[in-house]
Amino acid sequence: MLTKNESLAELAPQRAKGNGLVHVEQRHGRSRIARLFQEGCAKIRMPHVTRDPFEAILINTAGGLTGGDRLHWTVYAGEGTSAVVTTQACERIYRSPESEAIVETRLTAERGTHLAWLPQETILFDRSALSRRLDVDMDRSASVLLVEAVVFGRQAMGEVVKEARFHDRWRVRTGGKPIHAEDFRLGPDLATELSRAAITGGRRALATVMLLGSEAERHLDAARAIVGGDGAVSTWQVDGVNKLLARLFAPDSYELRKRLVPLLRLLNGQTLPKVWSI
Repeated sequence: MLTKNESLAELAPQRAKGNGLVHVEQRHGRSRIARLFQEGCAKIRMPHVTRDPFEAILINTAGGLTGGDRLHWTVYAGEGTSAVVTTQACERIYRSPESEAIVETRLTAERGTHLAWLPQETILFDRSALSRRLDVDMDRSASVLLVEAVVFGRQAMGEVVKEARFHDRWRVRTGGKPIHAEDFRLGPDLATELSRAAITGGRRALATVMLLGSEAERHLDAARAIVGGDGAVSTWQVDGVNKLLARLFAPDSYELRKRLVPLLRLLNGQTLPKVWSI
């Protein structure tokens, strides 16, 4: 029972909130940090590198997200820079009785840049809820590599996800014009939906990979060889920008990584951040 000096607002559960920004610019022949902002549970660390690409590691110090939590990342790659942005570990989305966790990412790639957005997998637990949004603004001369992977329960831990809500929204623009848009939504009866052949046929680890830029089309055959039968790869051009899009499915995160890591190496010039190999 509340005392007369207490209110419902004061007893409301604490929520994780984080806002992180990193701005990279070309200076003295290398891509270097120009601006860094960190707030709340969002932290950014830059490993020491002696040459491009610039590398940033995003960290959520809350240790995971649940309903009502919000995380916002902003990455700005200035003209002529090369940058790779990843996460320290897999993000975890825990049980949420009512509201959803929200993760928003905004990327900007200026003229002549190479920007790789390579977060590690997001793991959803039973009765979790996640709304994830990725917005990209890029110059036609830029090269942008994007990946988002999600795992519904860890098979090695015996976790089963029967109910969950998941919404993944992508928007990519060049010169203010949309060149890619998609909304992928699952739940709340997640187990039934994943069992359908048109979704994943019961496989509970999936990833979307996209490469935008002049090199996209030449990787088609090699990418298809890596992805194999559990997924698909296609290329096309929109408003003068070449796109390669790959979808991968696997029974668990280990099997997914066996194809996802070689694919990302191929599309990112044979290099990946060290945290991907830990």
